[in-house]
Amino acid sequence: MHKIEVKKSPIHGRGVYAKEKIEAGTMIGTYHGNETDEDDTYVLWVTDENGREYGIDGTSDLKFLNHSQEPNAEFDGDELYALRDILPGEEITFHYGEIFEEWLASIAEDD
Repeated sequence: MHKIEVKKSPIHGRGVYAKEKIEAGTMIGTYHGNETDEDDTYVLWVTDENGREYGIDGTSDLKFLNHSQEPNAEFDGDELYALRDILPGEEITFHYGEIFEEWLASIAEDD
C-alpha cells in the first residue's frame, strides 16, 4: 500500500492524503473490514465476481476517504486505484455513487 495519512479535510471531517506521488492506475490500497449487510458511515458496498452485493465495514485508514464529483481514485471491488497522478499532500477522493448523489440532492431541496 502506498504511504497515506489521515488528517483534517476541508471537504468533511478527516480525509486520506497521499504522502508520496501515486501514479495513475496504481493500486493505493485495500478497503479492510468486516462483511456486513447493514449500511453505516464507513461501509463500502461492493459486488463480487458472482454478482453478490455486500458491505465492508471499514477498519483501515481508507474508511476516511471523502466524496468528490471529480474524484482522483476509484474502487474496483475492495481495491482503490488512482485515476490520475496524485501528488504528495493531495487528498484522495472517490465518487460515493448515484444513491449518495440523490441523497445530497434531497437534503438540498429540504433547505
